[in-house]
Amino acid sequence: MADINLIARLANLWSGFVSLWVTDVEKRHPEIAYQNAIDSMIVKYGQLKSATAAIMRRREEINARLTSEREELAQIGADLNAALATGQDELGIVLIQKKNALEASIKALEQDWQQSQGDAEEAKASLLQVKSEIQKLRDEKDRMLAQMHSAQARLKIQNQLEGLSVDAEVRALDNVREHIKNTVAEAKMGSELRNSDLDVQLAKLRQSSGSITARQQLDEMKKTRAAQAGGSASPAGKTM
Repeated sequence: MADINLIARLANLWSGFVSLWVTDVEKRHPEIAYQNAIDSMIVKYGQLKSATAAIMRRREEINARLTSEREELAQIGADLNAALATGQDELGIVLIQKKNALEASIKALEQDWQQSQGDAEEAKASLLQVKSEIQKLRDEKDRMLAQMHSAQARLKIQNQLEGLSVDAEVRALDNVREHIKNTVAEAKMGSELRNSDLDVQLAKLRQSSGSITARQQLDEMKKTRAAQAGGSASPAGKTM
């Protein structure tokens, strides 16, 4: 008993593994899952079509028997009238018995025909429904696979865009910006240091002093020239 239970558990475990594997394959290849479902429904459609054909054939057979027995009943009715007219009582009794049997058979056949007619209509409706479901499944397969392919294409583009990272370029520009700012700051700092340097201030002072001295010399030269011009004008006045 324990061995039987172990075998059953192992069988269930193996069945579970196979089911998981099939599910995983179907997820990665949905077109296979859809096609398997479609093929299964096509097989069922074929089986239902054969069953429907058998039901319709039985209906036609019942109808043919019913037509034949009705014709035979009509003929027996005519024969019975002839037997009664000619006084053939024994033959009349036989014909009446046959007439009663045919009428019972016809009644049963009529019931069978009604049943077969309903079965045939139901089978045809089921057949049309399965056919419609197959077409719906085919349409769904095309639609869903198109959506999946579109989604896969979008994911591929997104992954490619995510792979095109600009972090390195941004960091490179940040380094360049930082270098430019440092260079500008160093240049500004050098200028400020030069302006505050003692030698620079002394040079500016000497330059300023030179300008003042030159201005003083210019003023002295102007005064001298003015004095000389005044001395030249005085003797000329005395002569007159």
